[in-house]
Amino acid sequence: MSNANAAVVRRFVEEYQGTGKEEVALELMAPDFVDRCPFGPFTPDREGVLGLFRMLRGGFPDLHAEIHDQLVDGDKVVTRKTFHGTHRGELMGIVPTGREVAFDVIDIVRVRDGLMVEHWNVVDSMALMTQIGAIPGG
Repeated sequence: MSNANAAVVRRFVEEYQGTGKEEVALELMAPDFVDRCPFGPFTPDREGVLGLFRMLRGGFPDLHAEIHDQLVDGDKVVTRKTFHGTHRGELMGIVPTGREVAFDVIDIVRVRDGLMVEHWNVVDSMALMTQIGAIPGG
């Protein structure tokens, strides 16, 4: 079962976060999905996740993730990954810089019956904002 749970999360990362195929996200996130760490104005549900990644893809049309590690503990899958992209569109009011970015994320996803039902994460947003020049130092 644990390998099956990891496969669900890996597919979400590769086929949705990596390419933007929203049908895959809707297939893999349960209708009652809860995001325990929603970003800013986005709701803590499936629609919030879709909205966040629409925003990210608007800023980084070539957004993709590189998975470094996946660990399974019961029904939870921990994924350590790096998102890569090129700042070619406006992001949160920041005009495109053309800069390539890489920022790290650690996700914990609870999987039930082959669907993602709950999510927590830690995002290195400081690195992202520095790399696109929103914070001095990049």
